[in-house]
Amino acid sequence: MPRLLSLQISPAYGIVEGMQRTVRVLLRPNSEQASALTATAQQFTAAFNTVCAYGWERREKNGVTLHHQTYRMLKAKFPALVSDLHIQARVKATEAVKSAFLRQRQKRPVSCPRSQACAPRYNVHTFRLDWEARTVRLSTTVGRLLLDFRLPAYASRYTGGKPCTADLVERRGRWWLHVVVEIEAPVVSPTDKVVGVDLGLAQPAVTSHGRFLGKRGWRGIEARTFRLRRALQKKGSKSAKHHLCKLRDKQRRFRRDCDHVLSKQIVQSIPEGGTAVLENLKDIRRRLETRHGAQSRRLHSWSFAQLRSFITYKAEERGVTVAGVDPRHTSQQCSRCGHTARNNRRSRAFFVCRACGFSLHADLNGARNIAAKYRANLGNAGAGGPSVNRPIVGADEFAHHTTYKPPALAGGR
Repeated sequence: MPRLLSLQISPAYGIVEGMQRTVRVLLRPNSEQASALTATAQQFTAAFNTVCAYGWERREKNGVTLHHQTYRMLKAKFPALVSDLHIQARVKATEAVKSAFLRQRQKRPVSCPRSQACAPRYNVHTFRLDWEARTVRLSTTVGRLLLDFRLPAYASRYTGGKPCTADLVERRGRWWLHVVVEIEAPVVSPTDKVVGVDLGLAQPAVTSHGRFLGKRGWRGIEARTFRLRRALQKKGSKSAKHHLCKLRDKQRRFRRDCDHVLSKQIVQSIPEGGTAVLENLKDIRRRLETRHGAQSRRLHSWSFAQLRSFITYKAEERGVTVAGVDPRHTSQQCSRCGHTARNNRRSRAFFVCRACGFSLHADLNGARNIAAKYRANLGNAGAGGPSVNRPIVGADEFAHHTTYKPPALAGGR
C-alpha cells in the first residue's frame, strides 16, 4: 500500500511526493530458525492481546498511557522479546483499541480486539536487509538471526529501495516478510486533463472519454463460484467443508486479481499528469436501501475500497492524481443539459433525458457527470464560492441522440 513520505524538491516542477511500497519476500529458515520465529510471533501476539485487553477494560486508548501501564509487566513476562518489539506490539494494540471504540460509537457490533496471530512489526532497529546478498537479519527471542530470502520477479524493480519497516507473517508453514521500502516518486508535470470514472457491479468501470473497462467473464465466474459454494454448504460433509475453505481462498485471490487488472486499465487510460475522479463510495452499503437476492450479494461482496487503494498507488507511479466527488445524482443528471430526474434513467444501462431527449449509455453519462462535478468544484473553490454541480458540455455530447451501444470490454492486464 502507498504511504506518504517526506517531500523532495525538484527544480523543474517544485515539490514532489515520495512513495512507499510493500514488497513481500519469502524467507528460507531452517528448523531451528523457524522455531525461533514461531516463538517470537507467539510472544508478540500475547503482548498485543494483553495491551488490547487492558485498554478495553479501562476504556483507555492513549498510547503513552498504555505504554506506561503495561510495558514493565510485559517485559517481565516475556524477557526474551526485545524492547522494540514490545513497543511495536503496544502500537498495534493501540490502533486496534481505537478502531474498536470508533465502531462502538457508530453503534456497530464490536468486542475486545484479540488476535490469534498478530504479525510482529520490525523497524530499522530490529531488522537489517541486504538486497545484494538476499539476506535479512531479524531480532528474535534467541537473538539476531541471519535468514536468506527469495525476491519475486515482479518486485525486482524495487530492489535497492530503502527499507523502512517490515511485518513477519506465517502462512501454512511458510514465513514471509512484508517489507515497506522507500522509492522516488516520478517527476511529472501536471495537466488539466480530467477523467471521470464510474465504478459499478454490472459494468466494472466506464471512463468519461468512452472506455468500457473490465472483463465480461468475471460475473459468470462469480456466479459459478456462488452456486458451488451453496451446494457445498448444503452437503455439509467434512470434505465439503474442507473444499469450502479452499474455495474461499481461491475466490479472494480471484477478486484481488480482478481489482489489479481493472485498476491497471483505469490508470493506463489516463494520460500522465492527469486527474482520475472517482465517486466517494464510503458507507455505500448502509446508504442504499436493503435489497435481497443476487443484487444484495454482489453489493456486499464488492471490494470497492480495495479497488480504490489499488488505483491510488498505481496512479502515483504514473504521476496521476486521484480525487473523489459526492456520488449523489450523477446517475440521474443529464450530462448535456444538466436536467436531473430519477426517471431519466429508463433502465440500468439506458439513459434518456426527459428535458432535451439526449440518450447515452447510463454509465458513460454518469462518468461524464463525475468529471463535470469535479471541474465545477474546482472552479467554485478557486472563486471562494460554494460547491455546485454544473454540467460541462462538450461538442461530442451533442453528436448523437440515438441509443448508445458500448464497445466490447477491454481485456488483459
